[in-house]
Amino acid sequence: VLAITKGFGDALRIGYQNRPFLFARHIVLPEMLYETVVEIPERVGAHGDVVVALDEAAARSGLQAAFDSGIRSIAIAFAHGYRYQDHEQRVADMAAEIGFSQISFSHRTSPLMKLVSRGDTTVVDAYLSPLLRRYVDQVAGDLDAEGGSEGPRLMFMQSNGGLTDAHRFQGKDAILSGPAGGVVGMARTAEMAGFGKVIGFDMGGTSTDVSHFDGEYERRFETMVAGVRLRAPMMHIHTVAAGGGSILFFDGARYRVGPESAGADPGPASYRRGGPLTVTDCNVCLGKLQPRHFPAVFGTAADQPLDDQVVRQKFTALAQEIATATGAALQPPEAVAEGFLRIAIENMTNAIKKISVERGYDVTEYTLNSFGGAGGQHACLVADGLGMERVLLHPFAGVLSAYGMGLADVRSIRERQLNEPLGPGVQELLDRAFAEIGEEARADVLAQDVPAERIRVVPKVHLRYAGTDNPLLIDPDPEEKVMVARFEAAHQQRYGYIAPDRDLVIEAISAEAIGASDTDDVGSLLDPGLSEPAAAVDSISMHALGEWRETPVYRRQDMIAGQTIAGPAIISEQTATIVVEPEWQAEMTAGGDCLLSRRVARAKREAIGTTADPVMLEVFNNLFMSIAEQMGATLANTAYSVNIKERLDFSCAIFAPDGSLVANAPHVPVHLGSMGASIKTVIKENQGKMKPGDAYVVNAPYNGGTHLPDVTVVNPVFDAEGKEILFYVASRGHHADIGGRTPGSAPPDST
Repeated sequence: VLAITKGFGDALRIGYQNRPFLFARHIVLPEMLYETVVEIPERVGAHGDVVVALDEAAARSGLQAAFDSGIRSIAIAFAHGYRYQDHEQRVADMAAEIGFSQISFSHRTSPLMKLVSRGDTTVVDAYLSPLLRRYVDQVAGDLDAEGGSEGPRLMFMQSNGGLTDAHRFQGKDAILSGPAGGVVGMARTAEMAGFGKVIGFDMGGTSTDVSHFDGEYERRFETMVAGVRLRAPMMHIHTVAAGGGSILFFDGARYRVGPESAGADPGPASYRRGGPLTVTDCNVCLGKLQPRHFPAVFGTAADQPLDDQVVRQKFTALAQEIATATGAALQPPEAVAEGFLRIAIENMTNAIKKISVERGYDVTEYTLNSFGGAGGQHACLVADGLGMERVLLHPFAGVLSAYGMGLADVRSIRERQLNEPLGPGVQELLDRAFAEIGEEARADVLAQDVPAERIRVVPKVHLRYAGTDNPLLIDPDPEEKVMVARFEAAHQQRYGYIAPDRDLVIEAISAEAIGASDTDDVGSLLDPGLSEPAAAVDSISMHALGEWRETPVYRRQDMIAGQTIAGPAIISEQTATIVVEPEWQAEMTAGGDCLLSRRVARAKREAIGTTADPVMLEVFNNLFMSIAEQMGATLANTAYSVNIKERLDFSCAIFAPDGSLVANAPHVPVHLGSMGASIKTVIKENQGKMKPGDAYVVNAPYNGGTHLPDVTVVNPVFDAEGKEILFYVASRGHHADIGGRTPGSAPPDST
């Protein structure tokens, strides 16, 4: 049951009214996790004034009715309850008296502003915690880990990347705990190998998770999961529907990969269960996955090898379909497979750009830490797509998410909403607040039997420009100017500009207590009994860079430290397969890591011809779409008005030099249909007068505008010499973001 301030019973269902899938014709709303709502007569104002006193009789009556109907879990979220907690606490005490077994209240679960996301987080915690408690009790009983000194100690991974005692594990912290283990494993194994700046690439059967690490974990404090808004610290992980099971399509003009997945059953066509062609089948067709070097666990009896014959037959039929539809020459099946694989690689590189390039990081300075069952098959190609020249593969890369949990530290995070302007006098408030929440976090870790000398507390300030909605995390400092400098450096990197004249607001603070684990030095994972370089155990034919190549196959467990293998080559291991592409090489390090590096400089340009190639159409479609989506993300993150940052009433697109549309992100349709006319008007009125750095602002309805409050900003993009216009970028958004007396389209007294 959800207990909420009277009048707000539908607040979580209504949400923010943003439209995540704008072009979807059939809208499927997420199912609410609560069965019923009890609206409690109470209201505390934004400044702590009691607008409506808590009606305890009405509250008790509503809670008792829910309890009598069989409900035993309650989520309590009141307006402004994150700061003024008395009413929530009194209702929680009342629920305990009635007999509710699970009581989640928002000022403990998510003590941050925004009723909708705070309420959603509290509901998730109330929904999941009883299920988790039953599961924890069952596992603890089976392992005899009930807390006695003789039995094993049971701990769980949290979404924030830290371990916690089984009986402290909460529902809100379990959502992304599996992928979080992968991020921890990625970061810790990279540090052990001597790499501090790493991109995590975790490719499995249905999806790929990517992450960024540069000395400390990146977290998001507000996340959307399955339509539910959560305000809890979680690892910043971006997921794209491109895995080994992603299904291949031809839509009559372009190759398409995913997002649909064949799953584990029926699985890819090569699994002998009648499945469709998938990314895994591309690698089978190209010889990168060899049936005789793969476990025989397929077919209805789970005792057959991969079926490479049916894969080749299906690609041959697909090649015929493509030739018939396009009128082009019939391609061999391996060429079709290589085309689909290239698109899958582009999808994954675009995902990595979202957590690196889009956030202001130069990805070429990083090492790609590849893991997951399918990561090693694609690591070289993904690195090439990003201009990266090093790939790290740990001995346990195929199961690194599980291994990462064993390397994790015990962590506890506490947060507090402040919403105080940065200025004179705020330092005393910060010191007091940090001392309080830091001690709470430290006590939580101490209670989990971590020695005090192994605990450190890391404070962070959530700082933002006044009026914006996306704070940046910076290290606090007694000197205000130091914090300002740190914020401006982070803002310049993330968004490309700073606004020195704007006020800064401390939205919130957080303190993370870290109880260091003792797993820093695990030693070498190589077989100490080996002294001779491994010899190839087989030689196969693999299709790479457009041709078939004789390729040796090695077993990873036979390789010794310092051994170098030039590509093309395949390295088979117990939990995965590593493909060393031509122009790359693999080296075994002293610690047992496989380090892939480029041995031939990558070609800067590629001749693609002038015909409409179905592969390149999809590649460039994805590239241009990615640029437009990055424009939209930056616009939303730096916006001031609710119209743009919450309602997403804006559009971004790329246009050719003649003003014709090249690509648009999935934004507002009425904008996209008319923006081209605005571009052409700007071109017509300024022919020959444009210079690098110019920006043109248009809102005239007769020149491609929609209505006067919609403002379009057009930027010409020139070549390196600043002479030729290569293309135009344009963004259209509501004028409320840059001015206006009222939030809406026009004041009521407009004439």
